[in-house]
Amino acid sequence: MNDNLDISEHRLEERQSVTKIIKFFEEERDFNKVIYTEWTSKDILGHIVFWHESFARNVLSVIENTRSNLIKGTLAEANERGVKEMSKYSIEELLDKLRIAQIKIDLNIENKDIRTIKYRQGSREYTPIEHLDLVKNHLEKHLEDMKKKYR
Repeated sequence: MNDNLDISEHRLEERQSVTKIIKFFEEERDFNKVIYTEWTSKDILGHIVFWHESFARNVLSVIENTRSNLIKGTLAEANERGVKEMSKYSIEELLDKLRIAQIKIDLNIENKDIRTIKYRQGSREYTPIEHLDLVKNHLEKHLEDMKKKYR
């Protein structure tokens, strides 16, 4: 995390990572290519969308002072469930879901009422900047892994 940046700059960096993911999936390629042992690039997009929608929901729940619908289970269980839940959507539908989640995050993450955001059930809470950086790094890692497989 670059502590010299303010939250707006962290939000911009995170949004740029989302834009890179979207651009990757807007290119013509075989999205059934296996990237990880059992995950295709489409599965990775589903995984990203699952967590991004959760991030957007959690941000809104803090602002609205409502109970978060946190992701439950171990990280591995949550990842598996997310990929499975998102598998019914096309690439275009997943990209639309990602864009909508990002808009919600962009519109709300700088709200002064947000001190911390829950990530998933049983995990620690993150400041908005920590959460933005976590997401940015997560997206960049997946993008790097996918690009390697398509070279």
